[in-house]
Amino acid sequence: VCPGSSISPASELLAGSQIAKTLFKSRPEKIICYLFTINQLARFGHSTSGHYCAGIIISAFCINTALAVPVIYFGENQNPVRSVSGDPLTAQNAFLAGLSGGVGTETFESFADGNTSPLNLAFPGSTGAIAATLSGPGEVVGVTAGTDSAGRFNTTGATAGSTTGNVWVISGTMVIDFSAPISAFGFYGTDIGDFSGQVTVALRDTTGVTTNFIVNNTVNGMNGSLLFWGFIDATTEYDRITFGNTAAGVDVFGFDDMTIGDRQQIRKVPEPASLALLALGLIGIAGLRRHG
Repeated sequence: VCPGSSISPASELLAGSQIAKTLFKSRPEKIICYLFTINQLARFGHSTSGHYCAGIIISAFCINTALAVPVIYFGENQNPVRSVSGDPLTAQNAFLAGLSGGVGTETFESFADGNTSPLNLAFPGSTGAIAATLSGPGEVVGVTAGTDSAGRFNTTGATAGSTTGNVWVISGTMVIDFSAPISAFGFYGTDIGDFSGQVTVALRDTTGVTTNFIVNNTVNGMNGSLLFWGFIDATTEYDRITFGNTAAGVDVFGFDDMTIGDRQQIRKVPEPASLALLALGLIGIAGLRRHG
């Protein structure tokens, strides 16, 4: 039995965990406030169990991890002059830094100019090749260096300037189905938003639940713009990604350099918010032990 308590440590852990679950359902930040209050009570001589507090901390940490959302990487350059530079390149570098070596990127260079869907893609997963099928009313467009296709340009190898290559061009809905689950996806988008369109992204996980995003590209921006958008999700796996267009049939988008990674290809780095919560909780327990 803990000092100042008439119930067992196991019971206190359970009670603390129930409080954490209740608080997290309404206002997650209340957990931090509650831990701070317990620590303050201990400082002024009130007898509060460290096991009770630990139950809150452990459950809060686990719940926060379980409910983690995808980490989004985004950068936009309204005037890239047919090259990969500025915020999109910075966003892609940050995205790639979260993945281990061996991830694959689809550059569309193996397809002929004018190829339409479905396109059969392949990526090197951690335990073997991951096949993907891209479908939608688009086509592969070949672009020579120094030119573009009404604003859409090749991004592969274009960090030093415009290059010759292919880009996938589409105005409607595009779907990519994967033969094995993935947990990371990133791409370059060109000429997005000059005719009021925004990209929508729907991630379907392996349980059938869909999470929706709207890419925060500039609406009615410049012709020939560039963006990078990607996500990494260490807790959820996905088997389908659907891309939409809020101005389908009017605004035409270019997609290139699609990179995917599975869960095993994600670097195991805890989220800063989780680490901060755990550290605060440990400080609270230390205070209780000193004043118990």
